[in-house]
Amino acid sequence: MSELKTKLPTDTWVVASWEEFIEMADSPAYKKAKCYYRNGQMRIETLSVSPDRARYNAIALFAVNIFCTIKNIPVNGFNQCSYRQTGVRECQPDLSYYIEERAKFAPRGTSIASLDVTPPPDLVIEVADSTLADDIGEKRLLYEELKVAEYWVVDVQKSEIVAFAIIADNGSRRIARSEVLPGLTISVLEEALRRSRTQDQAQVGAWLLSQFQQPQTVDI
Repeated sequence: MSELKTKLPTDTWVVASWEEFIEMADSPAYKKAKCYYRNGQMRIETLSVSPDRARYNAIALFAVNIFCTIKNIPVNGFNQCSYRQTGVRECQPDLSYYIEERAKFAPRGTSIASLDVTPPPDLVIEVADSTLADDIGEKRLLYEELKVAEYWVVDVQKSEIVAFAIIADNGSRRIARSEVLPGLTISVLEEALRRSRTQDQAQVGAWLLSQFQQPQTVDI
């Protein structure tokens, strides 16, 4: 396996056994990498995080948290939590959330969240800078198989969000409004991303508060 470690490419999907993936994913050399496994293939992402990507991650995190707070929606969220279904698949989304009655089932502890004993999150978010094609392609298939309820891809280059509702045993479909967070319109989040280009996070946060405190969130 030592030879595999030195030659296996990163930031792309490559054929690998589950055992090979685990050795790579658990290696100290990849402690800061994002690890994915699906359908006999693995992807180890070691790409650096750009300022825009980091900022959009922060905006998305704040937006979901403050929306749930204002609307009194029970929620437990995670930043880059790893989820593992032994021998089958693994993912490490940028953000993930357990919502409403399922908030109490959110994983705890210091090890990787085991999907053998814990249900998958309701909402998963990937923030894509140079990984957009993969995030809306192979990773979307991965999250469909995990049976998350909703999957968003934040397109850093275009300041857009491609949101999908996962349909049980039938793939996914595009949505303009969140179904796991009723009243939350995707276009409002996109406007917050655009505002963050010229405004500081306090200003963007104040604008989001004004939108979320309205009786019903409307399209921009």
